[in-house]
Amino acid sequence: MSKLKLTGKALRAISYPEGPVISIAMNVMQKHYKHEAKEDVMELLKKILEAPVEYENDAVLGLIAEKLIPKKELLEGESVSLNQNGIQFNVFGQEHIEEGAMHQMYQAAKLPVSVAGALMPDAHSGYGLPIGGVLATDNAVIPYGVGVDIGCRMCLSIFDINPKELTDKESYFARELGDATLFGSGAQFDRVADNEVMDNALFYELPLLKNLHGRAWKQLGSSGSGNHFAEFGIIEIAEKDEVLGVDAGKYVGFLTHSGSRALGANIANHYTKLAISKRRLPQEAKNLAWLSLDEEEGIEYWNAMNLAGEYASACHHVIHAKIAKQLAHKPIKMVENHHNFAWKEQWEGREVIVHRKGATPAAKDVLGIIPGSMTADGFIVKGKGESASVNSASHGAGRKMSRTRAIASVTDKQFKDELKKFGVKLLGGGLDESPFAYKDINVVMQSQKALVDIVGKFTPKIVKMDGAKHKIWGKKGREDVVGE
Repeated sequence: MSKLKLTGKALRAISYPEGPVISIAMNVMQKHYKHEAKEDVMELLKKILEAPVEYENDAVLGLIAEKLIPKKELLEGESVSLNQNGIQFNVFGQEHIEEGAMHQMYQAAKLPVSVAGALMPDAHSGYGLPIGGVLATDNAVIPYGVGVDIGCRMCLSIFDINPKELTDKESYFARELGDATLFGSGAQFDRVADNEVMDNALFYELPLLKNLHGRAWKQLGSSGSGNHFAEFGIIEIAEKDEVLGVDAGKYVGFLTHSGSRALGANIANHYTKLAISKRRLPQEAKNLAWLSLDEEEGIEYWNAMNLAGEYASACHHVIHAKIAKQLAHKPIKMVENHHNFAWKEQWEGREVIVHRKGATPAAKDVLGIIPGSMTADGFIVKGKGESASVNSASHGAGRKMSRTRAIASVTDKQFKDELKKFGVKLLGGGLDESPFAYKDINVVMQSQKALVDIVGKFTPKIVKMDGAKHKIWGKKGREDVVGE
């Protein structure tokens, strides 16, 4: 196999800034990844550029990341001690949750700003707050309590089309799915879509967002990598629910999962760095640093976070509008919910900031979608408003295998046989996202039956995911593409 060769021109073409980082990146990749395919290396370099703070502790890739992290003059931050006894929090499905996620939640419970919390049955380790972690705080927002993929969400369109067509006209639906979507960490459109979110005044008021506006527009309507997907499937409604408002029967469903792309990742990294500089927490809790909503940086983050959430929603609406036009059908119902976000809510008579990192809002009668895997059923749910979970539920089945372990332990044959067994046509995707990497969604749903009612079921049939190879991410997978 020929050795890897990179050029400064190639790195500048994917938006690497002029300066020492280009030569450092070339040297690092050509030394440590010299036998990898060039397209895989370029994909990894894009990921580092989008979220450098995720790689700063990597023994190899950290050399690149540190040159990409803005060298702001750090504020003389206050030293913060954790409370010896943290707040009490409820855990749902504890027997299925890894120790690392539990430890991270215990750390979060000891923050002096913490008020209430809960851990969902699909929980696993993340950065700062665990994925599946819910934390209510007093007038404080934690950028890594929200996560890197800000406003990541599910969006479902229900079409009054006979599901039999998904089998009879599989090639047609697969083609339309391919034409309407674009996947990949650095993916951008040549022709941009139009949406009012791109006219938001914040894009012109905050220097950080101003610099991201052009790229965000080119990524509007695209999807990320990892567990982000777009899929056609069969919707089953056993009986009409007054909130969902769809008659009992079977329908064609179009379901998408993705977030705020590079816009959200850059906002998260920028303000996490500021939060860490302002509040010096013990090393093990460093990524739980917060910003007060009484200070300028906190207000800026809050506004930028909300913009990223609106942008993520717009990305879904662009995709769904394309599909509706191509199918020549308007959806009879759309259901949408998001996670990786912070909300101002009332808790025991006071206003708090509720972080749901990889957790679905489940207040009384609030609709949401909880997916399984590319072969497992997902569910349309209605929240019960359970205070024990801080009005939250899981955001999916949750991983039981890391990406590295999944790639190492699942064979191509096992993967293909599983897809065939469930009659699923897969466009893109890989072993790291195989059904074997996920917990049993039915066990997860059983663990949270006190939190949500199931009002519909979604069975995947034609699934599209990022087709890029994910074998050189390093020791940790980035959480903006692993289900936050």
